[in-house]
Amino acid sequence: MAATLLPALALSACAQAPADPPKPKVTEIYRGSTTALGQKLRFPRQDGTLVASIYEIPPGARLPVHRHPQQRLAYVLAGRLRVGTPEGRGWEYGPGEIVVEMLDHWHSGETLGTEAVRLLVIDQTEGDTANVELHP
Repeated sequence: MAATLLPALALSACAQAPADPPKPKVTEIYRGSTTALGQKLRFPRQDGTLVASIYEIPPGARLPVHRHPQQRLAYVLAGRLRVGTPEGRGWEYGPGEIVVEMLDHWHSGETLGTEAVRLLVIDQTEGDTANVELHP
């Protein structure tokens, strides 16, 4: 009897449908239409260029006052970042958060704590223009 059951069990195992392949998981981390200052997002109208960069800002670093004439987004990979304006407004960002940079508005940044800040920065510009202007 065992001799007849083993082939039957083997056939039934082969007849089962294969397991479904794993499905990708998508987790939305941000959805919005304004910058930190509440400005409407602005994207290139023609001949756009997309630049993705990794920024590494050491502990204790302070970025110079600057502004972005075109849209810039940053995803915080590590560390804590504080962004502030000359008027005294400020925002803090940590790992997993999105920084939607303000447009044409002077601001600066600094690392908080003892860990370096690592950012994935995405610039969307018209043509091949720079997207950082330092304060004179």
